[in-house]
Parts: sequence; structure tokens; C-alpha cells
Amino acid sequence: MLYAKAVAEVREARKQLAARNIELRSKAISKACDVISELDGSLNMEAGGDFAQRLRALYRYCLVRLLDANLQQADGPLVEVLGLLATLSEGWEAIAQNAANTSPMPIAAAAGRWGAARETSDLSHSWTL
Repeated sequence: MLYAKAVAEVREARKQLAARNIELRSKAISKACDVISELDGSLNMEAGGDFAQRLRALYRYCLVRLLDANLQQADGPLVEVLGLLATLSEGWEAIAQNAANTSPMPIAAAAGRWGAARETSDLSHSWTL
């Protein structure tokens, strides 16, 4: 849901940029930054290891590009962030779908353990956020 919200706000920023509405463009970019900051803040760096570090770097890159878009009043950085968010969202959806299809536990239980090392259980997949 957070990815969908971030994508919606970046799209809104693009729309307002095209309409030359500075206030609404800035507001949409600010909301997108808030969502990405929330994603960044939710990372469990200890359990997620290198994967979490790479996601953090990508989230922070997106934040920089959103600020660039706002300062430069440019569409290019918005398009770039939109592509990154779409790719990340698709990746997480594929992981969730795979977990739902291969794991004996409900997806909600698996989602509670996204990103961590394998637990000592008989489950085929186990992650932690």
C-alpha cells in the first residue's frame, strides 16, 4: 500500500508540474517523500543485512531525486522515481505471491517475517521486515 501511495503522489506531482502549479507539485512531492521515508524507517537493518542496506540506499536515492525534481521543476527525476517504485512494488508483489503459493502458512504470517535470515523451523520460506 505504501508503494501505491508513493506512486500516486509522484504521478500527482507530474500532473501538477505539467499544469505549472508549484504549490500542489511541491505538496505531492513532499507526500511522496514522507511515504518513502516511512518505507526507509521500517527497514530492519539488523535482520535484513545487505538487502536492507541496498533498499535503504535506493530509498534515499529516490528522496534525492524527488528533491531534484522539486528544485529543478523537472519531470525527468519524477519519471525515474516512478520507474524505481514500480519495479520495487512489482518485486515485492512477486515475492508475496511466491510465498503465498509455496508456503504452508498464510501470507499475513509470512509478511510479518520479511527480509530476515531463515528461522529454525520446517517452513520453506521465512523472512522478517
